[in-house]
Amino acid sequence: MDITVSGEGSVLVAPDMLRLHAGVEVRRASAGEAFAAVRAAAARLAEALRQVGIAPDDMSTAELFLGPEYESYPKVSAYRAAQGLQVVVRDLGQGDQVIDTVVGVGEEARLHGVAFEVAEPGEALAEARVKAFRQAAAKAAQYAELAGRPLGRVVEVQEVTGAPPVPMRQMMAAETMAAGGDASISPGRQSLTVHVRLGYEFA
Repeated sequence: MDITVSGEGSVLVAPDMLRLHAGVEVRRASAGEAFAAVRAAAARLAEALRQVGIAPDDMSTAELFLGPEYESYPKVSAYRAAQGLQVVVRDLGQGDQVIDTVVGVGEEARLHGVAFEVAEPGEALAEARVKAFRQAAAKAAQYAELAGRPLGRVVEVQEVTGAPPVPMRQMMAAETMAAGGDASISPGRQSLTVHVRLGYEFA
């Protein structure tokens, strides 16, 4: 192998899926009370989401926490318990409804952010792959010309496909949204990118 070049190809796509990071959190006088209360709140949240059409397979536990909070160490002021839930919303038009459902669970509700994704990125990645290869091939041809050597065959291809950029947006506090804040969300567009490395022989 006489020359190695790299190329990058990107394609803008509109996300068609929403991943919501939510959960519940409580504080109680004892660890047992806190754990029981957070599990009950988490069950209410899951049931409320099922009622608006979220499938059980699209909900997964993302966090489970129980620990003391100190007034002044080692004096414990309360026990905090939290349970996080990751929710996949496959219909973006349902996004606001799902967020409102989380808020409706009550003061225990927490919203940590949203991530927009492309459910089937294969076609866009194929297009990005073509762009990356062509960019790398053009570089190789230029270097061969500069070196005064004819470019030979491709002897190596390496691809690195990174995860698509996921815009994380911190949501407003549940109290603000429940009071009538604007809960509108916008997915925008994402860039799916492929990086390729080509190895050529000089003829």
